[in-house]
Amino acid sequence: MNRDSRYLESILHHDIPLTREMGLKVVGWQDRQLRLHLPLDANINHKSTMFGGSLYCGAVLAGWGWLHLSLREAGIEDGHIVIQEGHISYPLPVIQDAIALCDAPTDAAWNKFLAMYKRHGRARLTLETRMINADGGDDAVRFNGQYVLHR
Repeated sequence: MNRDSRYLESILHHDIPLTREMGLKVVGWQDRQLRLHLPLDANINHKSTMFGGSLYCGAVLAGWGWLHLSLREAGIEDGHIVIQEGHISYPLPVIQDAIALCDAPTDAAWNKFLAMYKRHGRARLTLETRMINADGGDDAVRFNGQYVLHR
């Protein structure tokens, strides 16, 4: 775990206590990708698969965390990030620990977002998160979220 990963995990655990109960860990921040880990044991449902609400929360947090770290790298620390809208699908069950992956949007989308925020003090960015079973394989969850940054 690198310094940025430890930093984000401490922010999440302090500011969003639910993340501690979920057992959420930040396992990677490199090459403009954020990776989170959710243990099955702390998020299990009555079917012995991961609870859909935990998967939704993990997906939202992966996007929030990606945006938080990216803004920090861009030198922007005066804004508040909120999720405005989210759409999720669950094509496969999560039958073990889950990994949430959030990749960077296109450079054009990121640059437009930064310009809007600097000009207006408010901007929106759509981020996509996917979740997989820890041993890999196809996407078990696909999430598309619209995040708002405001002063």
